[in-house]
Amino acid sequence: MKAILERLDRIENKLFDIANHRWLNIGGVAEYTSLSVMKIRKAVQTGELKSSMKSGRHLFKVKWVEQWLND
Repeated sequence: MKAILERLDRIENKLFDIANHRWLNIGGVAEYTSLSVMKIRKAVQTGELKSSMKSGRHLFKVKWVEQWLND
């Protein structure tokens, strides 16, 4: 039983890591957070929410969104 629980913990940790390294566009962040796109744009403009513009549009790592929500 203990081995099964340990294995489940490892699987859960891997899934959590994968989810936190995922990229979202601004619409994805709005859906993920249930906030408006305007609210997210304002957070980016004020520097509250980190984003990447390498692709020509705002992209966000899930972990950045989580950090912003928890601050």
